[in-house]
Amino acid sequence: MYCRRALSFDRSRSIPETPAPTPPAPLDAAIRGLCPRCGAPGLFATFLRFADICPACGLDYRGFNVGDGAAAFLIMIVGGLVSLLAIIVELTYAPPFWLHLLLWAPLTLILTIGLLRIAKGLLLALEYRNAAREGRIRMPD
Repeated sequence: MYCRRALSFDRSRSIPETPAPTPPAPLDAAIRGLCPRCGAPGLFATFLRFADICPACGLDYRGFNVGDGAAAFLIMIVGGLVSLLAIIVELTYAPPFWLHLLLWAPLTLILTIGLLRIAKGLLLALEYRNAAREGRIRMPD
């Protein structure tokens, strides 16, 4: 025969809560494509497009506004670096113009597109870490 036993809950022996995962460093999250909250992989759905939500913790990436900031930063940084290298090569070796085009145009494209994923991930991770939101103006009542 079946014996029914009343289950009692002993509050002194409650299940310990699992600690929240430590968020990764913003640069680490950007390079490895990790969620800025929990550190799970899956920040990007494609090479340059963010996923909608984190598959592990449910953080909604659609609420972040990275925009064109990453591209603007990279154009300035890569453009300055490539310009400096082109000037140094010109003053040192004086190659023909076609060689400058052959060297610097592809290098600029490769660096900009190659670093764009990291830059976008870094801006999103920093926006999450600093709780940055769009500016709001409080209207008087």
